[in-house]
Amino acid sequence: MKFSGFRSRLRDERFLNFLNRFSFFLSLIAILVAIYDLGFRHPQYSEEELNKFYFIILITGVATIILRYFLFKIKFRLKVRIFDTLLGSLFFILILVKMDTLRDNLGFLESLNKMLYVYLAAFIYFIREFATVEFNFNRQNLNPAQLFMAGFLFIILTGAGLLMLPNATHNGISALDALFTSTSAVCVTGLIVVDTGSYFTGFGQGVILLLMQLGGLGIMTFASYFSYFFRGQTSYKNQLMLKDATNSEKIGEVISVLKKILYITLIVEFLGGIFIYFSLNKSEMALISDRIFFSVFHAVSGFCNAGFSTLENSLYEPGFRHNYTLQMVVACLFILGGIGFPIVLNLYKYVVYKLKHGLLRIQKKKERIHLPWMININTRIVIVTTGILLAVGTLGFYAFEYNNTLAEHSWYGKIVVSFFGAATPRTAGFNSVDTGALNFSTLMMIFLLMWIGASPASTGGGIKTSTIAIATLNFFSLARGKDRIEIYKREISYASVRRAFAIISLSLMVIGMAVFMIASFDEDKTLLSIAFECFSAYSTVGLSTGITASLSAPSKIVLIFTMFIGRVSMLTILIALLRRVKHLNYRYPTDEILIN
Repeated sequence: MKFSGFRSRLRDERFLNFLNRFSFFLSLIAILVAIYDLGFRHPQYSEEELNKFYFIILITGVATIILRYFLFKIKFRLKVRIFDTLLGSLFFILILVKMDTLRDNLGFLESLNKMLYVYLAAFIYFIREFATVEFNFNRQNLNPAQLFMAGFLFIILTGAGLLMLPNATHNGISALDALFTSTSAVCVTGLIVVDTGSYFTGFGQGVILLLMQLGGLGIMTFASYFSYFFRGQTSYKNQLMLKDATNSEKIGEVISVLKKILYITLIVEFLGGIFIYFSLNKSEMALISDRIFFSVFHAVSGFCNAGFSTLENSLYEPGFRHNYTLQMVVACLFILGGIGFPIVLNLYKYVVYKLKHGLLRIQKKKERIHLPWMININTRIVIVTTGILLAVGTLGFYAFEYNNTLAEHSWYGKIVVSFFGAATPRTAGFNSVDTGALNFSTLMMIFLLMWIGASPASTGGGIKTSTIAIATLNFFSLARGKDRIEIYKREISYASVRRAFAIISLSLMVIGMAVFMIASFDEDKTLLSIAFECFSAYSTVGLSTGITASLSAPSKIVLIFTMFIGRVSMLTILIALLRRVKHLNYRYPTDEILIN
């Protein structure tokens, strides 16, 4: 009897696993069909057949979910039940819409007869199944660096395929231009070979929006969080992999940090979108839907430091170049996105600590928790370096461009545009002035700002603020005869110094090689414009002097690789390709090398 009971449970478990996988693949088919539906143009009869197909998939999907609830009596988590309730509600609405007699009697249902609800139901169904299904595949042969690179390559290739769909553009796009645009969006660069606003349809712009969001935070971040969100647990391997990705100090904090990163992103982008919406002039955009999409697109593009804009000339577009409120909102977005999530979390922890401390002082309690060094050394270095770069950049831009590109602005406008012009080269990519008209001295300053870029563990690129800070501190340390770098009563580790100078050397090698190759392929272009393009691509900035679209195919391929290398970093690529030494139980005799 015991053996027959065991076999019965085994059959039930096998059937449940089959049901889980069947439901997941069904949801995947629904998403693929939705992509086919949105990406291609269809005759009327094909649309009717597709609508029937959607309905069949959703009926079957809802049935599999009900079976798992009642037949196997699975107790899903509250978050899963909320998603299931939402999916069931959407399915119920679609049934009402399908019933013609009822729809005629209830006039408000007529407004619900839109494909948006079908797409939303299919998307929720897919997310629900994708996050709950378990895949058993071996990742022992892939290190975190290889998984990181593979994730970016997957998004880039998928994005390029979606942008090549007929409905993504008005007049079609070549495979190379689609790959270039996808790479630029995923690597949050902003370099474009075709105008985003006029060349791509709403569907195409939506794809670019999604690519920017995934590229800014990383597909592993989204996939891992949704997996934890629905299951309530994650494997130890996943936590080890995400520890480096989220820059967590402890393995136990990985999921907590991951949630905070996503919440901060959504809150900042939501607030940024609201401020952008109210900063827009209704005379420039009459339709509310256009203003909403513009706000969402630029909020995501700004926070992710992507630099994409639906305007032909970015924020230099007539009607927007004097909208100083919009420029300040966008500048705040890409500064927050580029300062780095660990820094934002550390500042958040400090603010919470100060508020609690203040409440204790108001209540006159003696039990006060004193936590020294709430603001750690990483935050101090990044904040100070960022402040110096913004201040020097703003003053430099104001001085160099006062009688040039700033001449058309008022005194207040000159300050705002100077601040924007100093902040945007640090991987944001938006422009509120004509980049091609800038003075040579301004371009040289922008070269330096682009090369330095944003801060570690942020949505921006470049060699990072902490890298240039360590290099600068090392100069002073050597000049003063010290054998170590000390700052804020802390000593910088030798590993950090080695890593910083490796990043600097590798960046100059990659940029130099890119300049050399493009100069060989496009001999008619000036060296200044080519170098500007390569620095912009490597640092994922997106600023250009206007030569991107006119480059030859080999030069575009060079820029594609440069953008990818700049986003994942050459050091990560080397770690992914080279076998790491596991044991160093020996030391050779030390010797001095002649340097100077």
